[in-house]
Amino acid sequence: MSSSGKNKINFVCTNCGAVYPKWLGRCMQCGEWNTVQEHTVVSTPKNIRVSTQQNKEKIPQKLSDIETGVDNRLCLSIPEVDRPLGGGLVSGSVILWGGEPGIGKSTLILQICNAIAMKNRIVLYCSGEESELQIKLRAERLGMHTDNCLVLSESNLDKIFDEVERINPTMLVIDSIQTMFLSINDSAMGSPGQIRDCTASLVRMAKERNMIVMIIGHVTKEGNIAGPRLLEHMVDVVFYLEGDRSYQFRILRTVKNRFGSTAESGLFIMKNTGLEGIDDPSRYLLKDNHDEAVAGCTIVSCMEGLRPVLSEIQALTVHSVLAIPRRIASGYDFNRLIILLAVLEKKLHIPFSTDDVYINVVGGYRIKEPAADLAVALALISIKYDISWETPILALGEIGLSGEIMGVSKVSLRLKEGIKMNFTHFILPERNKKETEDICHDMKRPDLLKNIIFVKNLNEAIRLIKSK
Repeated sequence: MSSSGKNKINFVCTNCGAVYPKWLGRCMQCGEWNTVQEHTVVSTPKNIRVSTQQNKEKIPQKLSDIETGVDNRLCLSIPEVDRPLGGGLVSGSVILWGGEPGIGKSTLILQICNAIAMKNRIVLYCSGEESELQIKLRAERLGMHTDNCLVLSESNLDKIFDEVERINPTMLVIDSIQTMFLSINDSAMGSPGQIRDCTASLVRMAKERNMIVMIIGHVTKEGNIAGPRLLEHMVDVVFYLEGDRSYQFRILRTVKNRFGSTAESGLFIMKNTGLEGIDDPSRYLLKDNHDEAVAGCTIVSCMEGLRPVLSEIQALTVHSVLAIPRRIASGYDFNRLIILLAVLEKKLHIPFSTDDVYINVVGGYRIKEPAADLAVALALISIKYDISWETPILALGEIGLSGEIMGVSKVSLRLKEGIKMNFTHFILPERNKKETEDICHDMKRPDLLKNIIFVKNLNEAIRLIKSK
């Protein structure tokens, strides 16, 4: 053990990256079984690839002395990608992409490669999962015909670095980081050690060469990027492409962005020619006829970044024949549904405990904010008593555990989106009354106030439904 005397053996969870001094059958961090595997930590050799900048003597600089220069963003001319990026790609940035298999990550990144190649920039697309022929077939489906996009089917990161030295591309794409390895590290491909070291090398190279690097990552069944959590801290931008593969709707969410706001998001629909941006998502999600209201259906205005999106919530309750009734939520948080059912049964004495309850958000959209609580509760109550509205209702409000309805943020944007989609009747929290009145007066539409109902708690909401 002369050459490996400093090597150390750890036991690492392949799911979450937790490290243990001995083997365990179940990971104490994530709770997964049989994911703890032996891992040898190799002492760092002296000849490891390091940045040339690390060999130079560095001294602290004053902020006022650091030259920022002109804005070096590279605009892609793809609005639904440029917006979450903060206006375009920044030179020297490292972007991590996550998403479920088949959701469209590779397709969207190939479209980005085409946009950069059309600007006479060189792009190197490296895949450890697909052959050059498979990538070519996808590129033809997307209508890509350019010589500026180079493809390499390779998993050895050292060889990829050699090609980068030779080609000097504007952007490097790694698909995916779990299929890459460094020969200096004897850990298995996809292990936390390999993922960490490969990402560190890519980040170091991106900063040294002022090159854009895009990394695609696999996700766990919980939806998190597989590998150590340190991975997200090392990169500059983290994107998640979300959606239901049964539908065409896709959302590009920003989890981290050192060069822009995380409040922005991109909205797409999947077509045969790739992902296409949506200018008016509300019209797409409500493309079916919603002029006639039915029991168990309400409309809610959710915020995707700084854009309001209208979506339809459908509820269904039937008497259960099971000892433990079913609760199924599609597009809505399951735990939030359980809380709402408990509040409705405790405060309004509605016996949902003997019913199977189903909640569905139409169009494959996923609601992640509590502003939809009131719309879900109204849909459940209306289907329980089989009561429908005369006209479609747009409802907003967060429901507390005591049954009170709390205010929502950005009510002006939500209300204007509903008016644009020709909604005339609204149910809003009492706490947003002053703000809503000001909005109606600013829009010179005081007539809207007569069709807006403000409620303080669930008791007022159920009285409103039973009066219909």
